[in-house]
Amino acid sequence: MTHHAPHEQEIRAAAAHFGRRRFLTTTGAAAALAFATNLPGAGAAYAAEADARKITENPFTLGVASGDPQPGSVVLWTRLAPRPYEPGEGMPNARVTVRWEVAYDEHFKRLAGQGRADAHPEFNHSVHIEPTGLAPDRVYYYRFRAGSWISPVGRTRTAPARSARISALKLAAVSCQAYHDGYFTAYKHLAEEDLDVVFHLGDYLYEYPVSAAGGVRNYTDRKLPAVFNRETVTLEDYRLRYALYKSDPDLQAAHAAHPFIVTWDDHEVENNYASDISEDHLPPAEFLVRRAAAYRAYWENQPLRRPQRPQGADARLYRRIQYGQLAQFDILDTRQYRSDQAYGDGWHVPGPQSLDPARTLTGADQERWLIDGWRQSSARWNVLPQQVTFSERRNATGAGYQLSMDAWDGYAASRDRVLAGAESAGVDNLVVLTGDVHVHYAFDIKKDFKDPGSRTAGVEFVTTSIASGKDGADKPANWDTYLAANPHLKFYNGRRGYLTVTLDQDTARADYRTVSAVTTPGAPVRTAASFVTEAGDPGLKPA
Repeated sequence: MTHHAPHEQEIRAAAAHFGRRRFLTTTGAAAALAFATNLPGAGAAYAAEADARKITENPFTLGVASGDPQPGSVVLWTRLAPRPYEPGEGMPNARVTVRWEVAYDEHFKRLAGQGRADAHPEFNHSVHIEPTGLAPDRVYYYRFRAGSWISPVGRTRTAPARSARISALKLAAVSCQAYHDGYFTAYKHLAEEDLDVVFHLGDYLYEYPVSAAGGVRNYTDRKLPAVFNRETVTLEDYRLRYALYKSDPDLQAAHAAHPFIVTWDDHEVENNYASDISEDHLPPAEFLVRRAAAYRAYWENQPLRRPQRPQGADARLYRRIQYGQLAQFDILDTRQYRSDQAYGDGWHVPGPQSLDPARTLTGADQERWLIDGWRQSSARWNVLPQQVTFSERRNATGAGYQLSMDAWDGYAASRDRVLAGAESAGVDNLVVLTGDVHVHYAFDIKKDFKDPGSRTAGVEFVTTSIASGKDGADKPANWDTYLAANPHLKFYNGRRGYLTVTLDQDTARADYRTVSAVTTPGAPVRTAASFVTEAGDPGLKPA
């Protein structure tokens, strides 16, 4: 699958002017030009091959990951980084041969596949393996070798066959893992859950500086280098920031335990950006160089397939993944194609700007793709993993209430079109999965939010953050107001944690998991609430 890179000329223009740009180094500009091509460039760098046997330090410091399961295949990922906190990460500017193995057992007695791949410097020595010929709906183990070094072992699972009538599926949803706001304790617990797949709904990293003490982690046993104590702007900045995040043992444990299906939100690039419009309203050409760097680093560091590889500042991240006849997952990208936030962003009384029918959160192509996919769906559950709050969320009772212009509330016509598309496609069992807001919510999605008695069109499960927002509280300050102002809001909790959803033929059950603290490590996990919605009768009931 190929897609056009409409911003290529703008990147070239921006790169040509790097001398006047306050943040772009010569290397950054050169990298921006390199994004225009999909493959490692010809020439000296490509020709050079480094002997993996000469790697003297463990190159697998960032662990392993798997993702985007299909019935006969799953993506396997790792990245070579002997010194993850240094520019270049301790690797030569040359390609290195990495061997991979997939097995039926964790001791690798029975192999299901093996091969070799090049870890290219142009892709920061990451490898994305797509082994084929695997059996559907079964667990596999995988690992990598470089020279004499062997990676940790990962466990993954393929998707069921398209026609399979599977009885149940258990997924988790996670989002928002600001390293500087706390420990990734929730991931330690997630790694121990019995899951088929994990959906990461965005904000895998944050662009903000991380201090020597790791922010509120308040390290006393180590000092993080100064390279992290600045905002990420260049390709090297983003690559190093992924190295910091991926060196976290709890995050590594979660990736090693389960396949992930990932999508991004805003902080993978910059807070609340919209398409080619930056938060600080830089010239679009300048911002797109940064976006290209961010998208490139994202792909390098995630278990994504080849069609998701960026071309310049553009990447096709929205995609569809089937789990037998039980569930169709339509993974959205609500950042890259959206109209600018109405009224300059923030919370505002809805008005002509936010209600303008021309406004879009998804872009026309993605909206059409979504609704066409629903028309063809034969799945029991149609699940929409995406980023920002879908249901209406008023911040006050009575007239004069405000809505978030960054969420679907700021794009009301876009939401109406999606709901009308679901209705016309005959989607009876719609489940929206959401991240972004650092709280747990459970919503009934109403056909008309102004009329609490209108038809319930589906349910929305919003997962809280892994770390962003620090420890949080079970009842945030606006808890009473939100529940009173939004009768379709059935649950609200402000702790950190994650969400699990169990789908079977009759019900979708959500369990809201929370940890008591993230500013100190080791907090236990509990289930704060559980809800079910019944197939053919949408609406949340306490489980």
